[in-house]
Amino acid sequence: MVLTALRGALGFLSRFPVGRDGDAWAAFAERPIAFPLVGYLLGALVGLSLLIPGPPATVGIAFAVGVYAVTGINHVDGVADLGDALAVHGDATAQREVMKDTTLGVGGALAVALVVAGLVTAGSAIAALPAQAAFFAVAAEVGAKAGMASLVCVGSSPHDGLGAGFTANASPRALGPVWLLALPATLLAWPAIVPAAVALLAAGVVALAVLRWARSNLGGVTGDVLGAANEIARVAALHAGVIAWTHW
Repeated sequence: MVLTALRGALGFLSRFPVGRDGDAWAAFAERPIAFPLVGYLLGALVGLSLLIPGPPATVGIAFAVGVYAVTGINHVDGVADLGDALAVHGDATAQREVMKDTTLGVGGALAVALVVAGLVTAGSAIAALPAQAAFFAVAAEVGAKAGMASLVCVGSSPHDGLGAGFTANASPRALGPVWLLALPATLLAWPAIVPAAVALLAAGVVALAVLRWARSNLGGVTGDVLGAANEIARVAALHAGVIAWTHW
């Protein structure tokens, strides 16, 4: 069943045409550990673009393209909705309403632009570092996916929907195994273990910040919240890893 869950995770978290049947989805929804496990594969794939010879700026653009070529843009919609909600001058009710609106507002456009710019600049910075820094992509991806799993494990959904499909089948007890499986991602960047660990930690902190905001303003974890947490945590992890590299 774990292999079936991994197929389901690939179908949800990437553009791979697998795991989109009912059995794979059900197995994935019941096993949060599939999030970080798939993160290793996706991180390795997107990290290959960081090894392309060329100017750092060009590599940065290639990296951003590679991320979305592998993972798709479905989760970016969550970033757009979150940005629109943050731009609303109103209470939590107003923020919830704007997230249901299919029209892209200025806040959403700005949020998406910042995330994409964050990927490009992170890729450019990593390209200027020694080759093993490319493994930050793995730590960032695994951290982002572990962050999503954390929201699933400790959060609850305010209504039926994609978020409820995950939160209803998970419990806080799964949180430990999720992060235990994520920790080996730091070893891949040897000897730069500390920067990779900082990247992983940054992803978890960002995910918790998104969870706190979602509880206060949306009443819980929705599909958009999961998507936004993934995208923002990835960017934060990459930049945290680069900053840590320059200091340690």
